[in-house]
Amino acid sequence: MLTRLLLHGALITMEKADKKLGMERPITRRDMLQGFGILTGSVLLPSLSNSAEKSLFSSVNRLDIETQSNVYPPALTGMRGNHDGSFDTMHALVRSARQAKSAQPVDAVAFALEKDTYDMIVVGAGISGLASAHFYLKEFPQAKILILDNHDDFGGHAKRNEFEVNGRNIITYAGSSYLVSPSGYSAVVKGLLDDLNINLDRFEHTFDQEFYRRNGLAGGFHFNKQKWGVDLVVPFSGIFANDQLLASPNISLEESVDQLPISEAAKTEFLRLFTTTEDQIPHITAENKYSYLTNLSYRDFLTNDIGITEPEIFEILQDLAVDPGLGIEAVDAYAALSYSGLPGWNAAGLPSSEEAVSPAIHRFPDGNASIARLLVRLMIPESASGNTMDDIVTAKFDYGKLDSAGSNIRLRLNSTVTNVQHSDTSDSSKPVEIAYTKDGQSYQVKARNCVLACNNSVIPYICPSLPEAQKEALAEQVKQPIIFSRVAIRNWHAMKELGIGRVYSPGSYHIGVQIAYPVSFEGYDFSEDSSEPIVLNMYRFPHVNNLGLSPQEQYRQARAEILNTTFEDIERNIREQLDSLFNGTDFNSREDIVGITVNRWAHGYAYDLSSHLLFDTVYEDYDDERYAHVRGRKPFGHIAIANADSGASAMLESAVEQGYRAVNEILAL
Repeated sequence: MLTRLLLHGALITMEKADKKLGMERPITRRDMLQGFGILTGSVLLPSLSNSAEKSLFSSVNRLDIETQSNVYPPALTGMRGNHDGSFDTMHALVRSARQAKSAQPVDAVAFALEKDTYDMIVVGAGISGLASAHFYLKEFPQAKILILDNHDDFGGHAKRNEFEVNGRNIITYAGSSYLVSPSGYSAVVKGLLDDLNINLDRFEHTFDQEFYRRNGLAGGFHFNKQKWGVDLVVPFSGIFANDQLLASPNISLEESVDQLPISEAAKTEFLRLFTTTEDQIPHITAENKYSYLTNLSYRDFLTNDIGITEPEIFEILQDLAVDPGLGIEAVDAYAALSYSGLPGWNAAGLPSSEEAVSPAIHRFPDGNASIARLLVRLMIPESASGNTMDDIVTAKFDYGKLDSAGSNIRLRLNSTVTNVQHSDTSDSSKPVEIAYTKDGQSYQVKARNCVLACNNSVIPYICPSLPEAQKEALAEQVKQPIIFSRVAIRNWHAMKELGIGRVYSPGSYHIGVQIAYPVSFEGYDFSEDSSEPIVLNMYRFPHVNNLGLSPQEQYRQARAEILNTTFEDIERNIREQLDSLFNGTDFNSREDIVGITVNRWAHGYAYDLSSHLLFDTVYEDYDDERYAHVRGRKPFGHIAIANADSGASAMLESAVEQGYRAVNEILAL
């Protein structure tokens, strides 16, 4: 009885807390829709060899056909990215194959056979897949191409999120963010941008480079009461030194350190870390410093070379080497100092760079989603109006036109490929048969050529006739999971009041919070006045700290974590974190949050060799056959492989280049 009463009391307390946060308020969300993960109630595949089961998959929510046709995916809120319904079929297929100890070719009898034969079928409508279709069309303008994707929207990680607030449309990116240093792109990538009529100089005028300084928005730290004993925001000049667009804090570095909720001993060490100009490793010669620092973790550098001992400092810095999705004990010191901008550059005796860092201004409001949208519009003109890089921002795509009968180029969403094989599995010169599921039905379609532009991790299961050594190489690359949460708020008075445009939040669920980038295009204006609605970008790079696990092991554990975390739990974390961040201002999550979209990328960034120098051998040539990504991407008859994984880089330019390579491998047949 006592236990029951205690549980009941805890439930009432939680309900009251949730009500205070606004968890019951209607913001078009919740797990029951999971971002409209349109798939099926019971997906049937043909029988798998060594398996008696035909119905392998549990039920998920299904919308009727009429509703599906009216859905505009970019405007869906709730759980997006790898939303429920996009991965269920594939996960079931993988589980079944593992239980049977191996993936086997499927029996085609149970499929509905489509009459059309395509010149090329592309599996995956991300940047690599869309670029592959584009490059093939340049060679064969009359080619018939089918693009299949398991999500309800195209673009892969390059998707957009839209919110409607008080009649105003607000756009942000769901994954792939911007064009990184495009002046250094290869001729192939620059050629693609030219094909899309993208003028790089245009971004000099679309990104408001004075926005943060004009509004006094600096970088800083946010500490939450649960972890640090106080809800506190501290402007901090040193931690965002690489971001020259932010305003300078209105207090000195010494004053910032003095405000931190840490011990006096920790404050002394922290200040020394930021201000030391004397080389702390003088015994390492200038020509050997790079080698030394890339073979040493940042945590060991702090401990062994700088003499940092206070645990609070490690707790603050632990997760701030954000992009690799690893803690500072698993990131090499040089990457932490250079790429992540963590303190200690001078202490390492590294030379001051005369070269100015290029600001990250080459971006659309929706990030690289506009690149995907430009590619789709170019190949399927009836899907959206317009013809410029400006009007793509506001173009409303007609998703019903993506897969029109009679069109040479068809993009079919909510379609999960389950098997790819040559019509004669003993002869890789034969045409390719592709099996997929859509709306609870299984289909088979034929093509002369096929490009697998999906994750490396699934290719061994959907293409089991690949050589075993190649399947093993494909399985080696494990993607880094990420959560990009987007929160639409009524206004940004609180950010302006605090003088903060971006914060790191050590110990919080999301490690960072920032105002969406100030980008305006013709017909689309970014919020200028703090009384106007805006989107906050929040991000989480889940990982396991200080257990000595490899990146692959950390990523697998992190993937399990985020796939088993509900939207409701993430929403609660968002509301609690923002209430803590804006404590003392007029912000109230219950009243001021008007929309939440969680982009869950369980398979996020490609495994990038440059981010794992403590664990991987790096060769001079990224195309060295000793690399798993090179062995894994080898063509197999009329089946080629193109994705970010096959370039061992999470960058857009790599995805494009891999698409170009794959198409040329097909053309060489």
